[in-house]
Amino acid sequence: MINDSSVAQLTASLREELHRYSPGEKLPASRALVERHRVSPVTVSRALAVLAAEGLVVTRPGAGAFRAAPPAAPPADGDTSWQEVSLSAETGSPRVPRTVDASGVLATLAAPPPGVIELSGGYLAPGLRPERALSAALARAGRRPGAWGRPPMEGLAELRAWFAREIGGGAGTVTAAEVLITAGGQSALSTALRALAPPGAPVLVESPTYPGMLAIARAAGLRPVPVPVDRDGVRPELLERALRATGSRVFVCQPLFHNPTGAVLAADRRPRVLAAARAAGAFVVEDDFARRLAHADAGPLPPTLAAEDPDGTVVHVSSLTKVTSPSMRVAALAARGPVFRRLRAIQVVDSFFVPRPLQEAALELVGAPAWGRHLRTVAAALRQRREAVLAALTAGPPVVPGARPPHAPRGGNHLWLELPEGADDAALAAAALRAGVAVAPGHPYFAAEPPAPHLRLSFAPATGVPELLEGLRRLRVAGAEVR
Repeated sequence: MINDSSVAQLTASLREELHRYSPGEKLPASRALVERHRVSPVTVSRALAVLAAEGLVVTRPGAGAFRAAPPAAPPADGDTSWQEVSLSAETGSPRVPRTVDASGVLATLAAPPPGVIELSGGYLAPGLRPERALSAALARAGRRPGAWGRPPMEGLAELRAWFAREIGGGAGTVTAAEVLITAGGQSALSTALRALAPPGAPVLVESPTYPGMLAIARAAGLRPVPVPVDRDGVRPELLERALRATGSRVFVCQPLFHNPTGAVLAADRRPRVLAAARAAGAFVVEDDFARRLAHADAGPLPPTLAAEDPDGTVVHVSSLTKVTSPSMRVAALAARGPVFRRLRAIQVVDSFFVPRPLQEAALELVGAPAWGRHLRTVAAALRQRREAVLAALTAGPPVVPGARPPHAPRGGNHLWLELPEGADDAALAAAALRAGVAVAPGHPYFAAEPPAPHLRLSFAPATGVPELLEGLRRLRVAGAEVR
């Protein structure tokens, strides 16, 4: 495996050496660079590709790499101030603001600066990803007959069937014909909300909820309306009241290992949620992002809401990304009835289809013996990390003075820490970054004013328990700074 840091180091070294060559002059051959810098040929190739992308080097097949001609003088700056008026204009009826705020998504998606411990992200650490199995799956997928051709618009039949079994469970209540392959869970949620609600419409969301979903709703011109969640999931009586008050026809929820609270929808609430939606003629968008992030002590998991819904009330989202790699953008939408055709139409208009090599690689991965071993490894590692973070939060000096002990979920990749009244979660997150640890402030997880300040602490991106504990030590330093 190539180390990205070695590529960056070689790129920086070659960039500094370019002044020795005249424009058009040939650089040393790849073999000479390999020997001089003691790196692999692949590292040399990738470093030259970076310099070529920067316009500093020109590569010619069979001839080598040459210093590029200096760039022409940049054109004079234009006047883009007119865009402020155009982009802020409200159009349509009802009038819908055209603003998009991705800050809550970026807080958990962007990689932290070098040297900063990541307790903010939503993806597994590289050491927990099945990178060898992914590489092998992608290599096998590329050799499959027709792998580089055009796939069916709905997705490969075998992959749709696999997702149908996963979503429907042993009862087989979901069929392959009711599954649409999408480019990751975020894309699936975006397709679902655009299919189910027109611009300006209210959409009910759990409070708190995933910031990326709030960003999707607002980008589509929808109005997120919060419905409070407790440790047993969404409160059905408040959902019923919100459906009546708003006339909304969409409710988005995460019944299993909810992000960010970790709650699991209680068994007695599940039929009430479905009944409330059916009575209102509303759809339930079930974001089942964490089913494959169950911890080793989770026990039997409840079935999906989709598996218990014969009437097409539930539009289900299932993804492989969280448990594999950020770049394994393969997910599924499951729906029955006329709504499936609308979901399919929107995806075709937006992106045609998910690239076939990626679908083939996903099939290879989930069908390999390594898949089950990977899931067990992740389950054990997430349990160990959860326990280590909980112990650090409850033993010894408090990481954040006055914070309440968090709920201990048995799935997912994070803990939801409620801060004392009056605390500033944004200020604490900023202080934490200065102390060398990235955490996610809680306010972007709320569609309206938060009832209390929070932090979301993710234990998946760190390299291991020692780094997690060091991150919490740095957070303790930040907490003392803003006290």
